Amino acid sequence: MIVTELRQLARRPRTWLSIGLLAGLPTLVAIFLATSDLAPRPGTGPAFLSQVTSNGALYPAAALAIVLPLFLPIAVAVVAGDAVAGEAQQGTLRYLLVRPVGRTRLLVAKLVSVIVYVLVAVAAVGGIAYVVGTRLFGTAPLPTLSGGEPLTPREAAFRMVVAALFVAVSMLGVGAFALFFSTLTDSPLAATLGALAVLVTSQVLDLLEAAGSVRPYLPTHYWLAFVDLFRNPVLWRDIERGLALQGVYVGVLLLASWAHFQTKDVVS
Repeated sequence: MIVTELRQLARRPRTWLSIGLLAGLPTLVAIFLATSDLAPRPGTGPAFLSQVTSNGALYPAAALAIVLPLFLPIAVAVVAGDAVAGEAQQGTLRYLLVRPVGRTRLLVAKLVSVIVYVLVAVAAVGGIAYVVGTRLFGTAPLPTLSGGEPLTPREAAFRMVVAALFVAVSMLGVGAFALFFSTLTDSPLAATLGALAVLVTSQVLDLLEAAGSVRPYLPTHYWLAFVDLFRNPVLWRDIERGLALQGVYVGVLLLASWAHFQTKDVVS
């Protein structure tokens, strides 16, 4: 069942189109920076973007910061929101459940396909950004945000990989929201919009001083905490809290998805 879901994921043009668009946006930004020579001032714009013109090795981190607030969550929400609701809308969900598959096994297969999509999307953004950044801006020893000695190539590679994994885990939280809504409705669009509504609300509340007491519990609050990986020493507090928070959201939402899907009256 898992292999079948992964094959379907790989065969869908939407999968590669969305990944291409995600990787293409930072590429266009890099070309603009290289041709216009107008980088944002320090402290403005996405993280690291003001520094990449002097060191293309930083561009994967900048690319993740570019796609993280909006474009990557939308892509993940579309894929996860279609997981169960898409089958119901096409009339194939009932057929799948008639076969000796089991609802739990089907839901696990859908979850694995979402995880694979997230990992491939994040890897594509980071990998292509590294190639584009180093070609356009060259490479140099990677500095830390807090000053001090530049990172060695091994340290820089390790921190980039950890940053990408942190972003991937954050996006699994998005996928969990969309997958949960996907079990509640037969409309992939409704499931996607439901997940995005939660995330937009979270981002708005995160900007309000009056919501200070709930900020640490908002699903989007720690998304950019991977920036702390590029300090010396690394500030692990927000990174650890972000991972723990996403773990709670993913666990609770997957359990809720499973519980509802087990009792869902499938008529299509």
